[in-house]
Amino acid sequence: MSIVEGVRRKVLGLVVPLYLRWRNRRGSGAVDFTRILPEPALVPLRRTGIDPVPELAEQREREPVAELPAAYGIRAWLVTGYEESKAVLAAADAFSNDFTHLVGRLGITAEQDPGGLGFADPPDHTRLRKFLTPEFTVRRLRRLAPRIEAIVQGQLDVMEKTVAEGGQADLARDFALPIPSLAICELLGIRYEDRGDFERLSTARFDLLGGFTGSFGAMSESVGYLMDVVAKERRDPGEGLLGMLLREHGDEIDDREAAGIADGLLTGGLETTTSMLALGGLVVMRDEALRASLLSDDAAPDKLVEELLRIITPVQVAFPRFARVETTVGGKTILPGDVVVCSLSAADRDPRIGDGLDRVDLDRTVPPHLAFGYGIHRCVGAELARMELRTAYPALVRRFPRIRPAVAESELPFRELSFVYGVDALPVELD
Repeated sequence: MSIVEGVRRKVLGLVVPLYLRWRNRRGSGAVDFTRILPEPALVPLRRTGIDPVPELAEQREREPVAELPAAYGIRAWLVTGYEESKAVLAAADAFSNDFTHLVGRLGITAEQDPGGLGFADPPDHTRLRKFLTPEFTVRRLRRLAPRIEAIVQGQLDVMEKTVAEGGQADLARDFALPIPSLAICELLGIRYEDRGDFERLSTARFDLLGGFTGSFGAMSESVGYLMDVVAKERRDPGEGLLGMLLREHGDEIDDREAAGIADGLLTGGLETTTSMLALGGLVVMRDEALRASLLSDDAAPDKLVEELLRIITPVQVAFPRFARVETTVGGKTILPGDVVVCSLSAADRDPRIGDGLDRVDLDRTVPPHLAFGYGIHRCVGAELARMELRTAYPALVRRFPRIRPAVAESELPFRELSFVYGVDALPVELD
């Protein structure tokens, strides 16, 4: 890098955060990052329907680890290859997730730190995760199976009733959103009547069109709401996971840490599963053979869920990693302080790990997908999500074997530039 380029980046790194903080103080609204970020930085968040845009695959084939054009004076890398992404996500000693690396950049302040597992490094990450891991084993989660089955059947009843009364059933509104919302409330011990706020905040935090400050503002608001919940649970612990944490580990966790854990579980267990249920439902509705398999093959739900997770990969990019030391990934030298972004949606379709990865194939054998991440930050709630998906897809097809979209796929309101890809409405015909 030339001296001139180095100076330019340093100037941008100083000026742009000051400008963004000035906008925040003036109440100037969210910054339109589609006009500020270079287009290559936005490509991992763009899709055509369910599929990543072709430019992402072209980038992966050309250069699976590529330096992004300078933004705000930050040296950044985009990783699109499967093995290269695994290498970054697994290297917790070489890359940091600590939120403080973002403070002062992009107008982000320390007060916007949501805490929780996703933004912590060892030893804090190790300490917090050990409290949760026992509660998310397959054996422990089995106790939720009857409740999840009841939730799914209840939402199918809602869809049926809506149509019977002359309304329009919507797979996103009536099915995909309520199922994980109810399930995570059940798990945490939070009143379902309070779901409106955290559902809204969960969507807002992943939306890049609202700007980074809007996204992290939603995180701060969510943690503020959960701080009140934690205070009540500390006084009178309930039977949910949050009450259990405070009852058994209250002396080891302060209120902010508990709120951060709950925030991560709420948003991680809500938005991603909601997207999977809606988008996965769309894939199933497209394919009569898949629907037939779900009705006739007991093993099909497990296979289908893994294939849908791989092909949809709703969390489009992993949380940015910040290089601690000089390291090499995919033949490229990453320097301390560099930001590395892994495109999980590109990695999960890398042709180097299998053929025909742009289509669903229940009989394929490929390495495990990265939809839940990899390494120490792999999603702690992965098995809960799998349980919900394995229950919901077959139940949907059994109840409504001829279900189909009520509008053309091109008319569906897919989310634009959201870190968690999804669709905001999916009207369906049941019969």
